[in-house]
Amino acid sequence: MIPLFKIKIGMKQKISALIPTFNEEHNISDAIDSVSWADEILVVDSFSTDSTIEIAKKKGAKVIQRAYNYPASQKNWAIPQAKNDWIILIDADERIPYDLKTEIINILNRESSFNAFWIRRQNHFMGKKIRFSGWQGDKVIRLFKRDSCRYEDKNVHEEIICNGKVGVLKTKMTHFTFKDINHYLEKWDRYTTWSANERFLKGENPNFYHFVIKPIFRFTRDYFFKLGFLDGLTGFILCILSSMSVFVRSLKIKYLKESNSD
Repeated sequence: MIPLFKIKIGMKQKISALIPTFNEEHNISDAIDSVSWADEILVVDSFSTDSTIEIAKKKGAKVIQRAYNYPASQKNWAIPQAKNDWIILIDADERIPYDLKTEIINILNRESSFNAFWIRRQNHFMGKKIRFSGWQGDKVIRLFKRDSCRYEDKNVHEEIICNGKVGVLKTKMTHFTFKDINHYLEKWDRYTTWSANERFLKGENPNFYHFVIKPIFRFTRDYFFKLGFLDGLTGFILCILSSMSVFVRSLKIKYLKESNSD
């Protein structure tokens, strides 16, 4: 259970929390609670049609809205909207647990030579904590100085480019990747489409290797060499879905090539 924090804690350096959203009524309350210690909370909404905005406002967050294009574009638009020097950025399905909050506050209470910090993630899938399956090394830059960092301009697997030193925090953030199967497959479809578009523009031409060898290699790597079998049936399902994403991405690239050759 993620502790909830309602009392603001005085910090020498102020921090803004950014939470991008679209129809996250099932997540937004807990996400806001996990960063309620921040000096400012901005919910960056893509015109949700559920109760996300109402819940966020009731929780005391400021809501700003912009039509969604792709993750890096949305986040790069949101970062300058923050009024404080430091930013903690979380997705609506992520949480900052107590120990990580404490570690961040300690950083804000002293001078640091770093302009950003990697944060490792403890991922959950289908209600189970995933320890292996290729996810054990998952980390993201989510704590950073507003004026020193921006996301690289790409559709998927975007990461922050930092002007300065980047440190690593000891404590993990919590990431709930799975709401239900329909939600997961919608996200899966969206990301394979973005990835296919990028690879198509780079001239990738799928062949037998992309359709057969790469998916088999992805499953073998994640399930055997990255110990996915230790995550039980959930690990097997996750590794199958990961290998299928490679196949589907190649299929979408092939479709794009055929559509643009007419």
